[in-house]
Amino acid sequence: MKRVVDVVKVGDRIRFEDRVHVLAGLDGTRCRLLAEGDASVRVLLLTQVLGAPDFDVLDQPPSARRRVPVHGPLDGLGPEVREKALAWERHILEVETGHVGPRQDWPPRPGYDPAVHSLAEREAAKAAELTAAGQAISVATVRRMRARYRKEGVWGLVDGRRKRERSVFGQADPRVVAAITGALTEQRGRSTGTLSRLRRQVAWVLQDIHGPEGVAVPPVATFNRLARAVAEQQGLALTAVGERRRASRPVPVFTPTHAMAPGELVMMDSTLLDVMVVCEDGRARRPELTMAVDVATRSITAAVLRPKGTKAVDAAVLLAQTLVPQPMRPHWLQYLSMAASVIPHTRLVSIDTRMQGAAARPVIRPTTVVIDQGKVFVSRCFLAAAEHLGISVQPCPPASGHAKGQVERGFGAIGTLFAQYVAGYTGNSIATRGSNVEDEACWTLPQLQDLLDEWVVCAGGRNAATSACGTPSCPVWHSRPTRCGPRSSVSPDMSPSR
Repeated sequence: MKRVVDVVKVGDRIRFEDRVHVLAGLDGTRCRLLAEGDASVRVLLLTQVLGAPDFDVLDQPPSARRRVPVHGPLDGLGPEVREKALAWERHILEVETGHVGPRQDWPPRPGYDPAVHSLAEREAAKAAELTAAGQAISVATVRRMRARYRKEGVWGLVDGRRKRERSVFGQADPRVVAAITGALTEQRGRSTGTLSRLRRQVAWVLQDIHGPEGVAVPPVATFNRLARAVAEQQGLALTAVGERRRASRPVPVFTPTHAMAPGELVMMDSTLLDVMVVCEDGRARRPELTMAVDVATRSITAAVLRPKGTKAVDAAVLLAQTLVPQPMRPHWLQYLSMAASVIPHTRLVSIDTRMQGAAARPVIRPTTVVIDQGKVFVSRCFLAAAEHLGISVQPCPPASGHAKGQVERGFGAIGTLFAQYVAGYTGNSIATRGSNVEDEACWTLPQLQDLLDEWVVCAGGRNAATSACGTPSCPVWHSRPTRCGPRSSVSPDMSPSR
């Protein structure tokens, strides 16, 4: 009765097809059989060998059975690494059998005949041959590679540096990574501490689990880099602010927002402008800017400044301003007019007489307006105005700035290209704010609205909001003049009112 064996290893003598073979190598689902007698080599599927009717393992006690090592195929490696391993296999087979390749009837090369030379002599001959070829291989290396081949097959001949699994954390100890992950998970909802506190907590965890001398905590700089990498890879936060930011982060949209024609998609939003203005009560406050941006052309179709607390009627006025031309102001320069642009002004005037004295701000009729969940935009007044004009309103999810990224980016551009050149600029954060901003001379709200309207048509330098900037050429928003002449709206000697 055939003995049932479910475990084999490299080096076992097996019976297959009425012959005795030596299992010379295992490579994934393939095996290499070295026949005793003629030393012929066959490469077969392991399942084909194990399922043969006469398969049996010879000279193997049950206590010596081991599991078949599982190795990935060489096809997953680079061509150079794979070729090097296969070359070593040919060398090892020649040392052990005296033959290489399918032609086993050829006589062994000088120095490799097993009937004439011992195994040690053949190993020395192979080391001398490889050294002469420029590889500097010793006899000990050949002997070590033979041992690897008998233990793991051709997979054992692969360079260990190539098959070593590297994590995203480099050579960091997995136990340290697990301790950092546990410490970051445990501090969720707690007040933020320093990285030195986190390092001490990790050291205590490692000491409790592995003993005082079990696992060493990395140095401070290495630990800090590792902690940031773990937090990023595991989706954890190092600070309470980062945790709240992650918790409030909305699910991103499936596809980016695209618009092919002007007016196809117009985005509206409000924000506080980083400039102090004089309100009607004589006090200096930051105004609120409500703006509409066309997605297809990135044009600012309308921008309205109001005291903090924009009302629904202001949003409705903003919607109406996008549909009508903006009239030229008496003190604006001529190149800011629609007649000075490349647009066919005569044709537009024949269609609408209001284009006769219009400024070079585009008139775009929105088809769809994207708004957030602010009370101003979801009010009955704004929705009724949009319905009357035949404009569909598309609300975006709460706390989803990416859903209206064009208008958010427009706010950033106004802050850097317009607001910071205006008297009474407050900075974009508390850290950049001056010490006496409220006491500085600043514009009134109508004056700042006039400056903003002019900047929207020609955004830049002396034509923006201050005569202090003497840049001869400057960035523009809707049009680019050939030369920035002196402002007629604000004299260089004029001081803003307080």
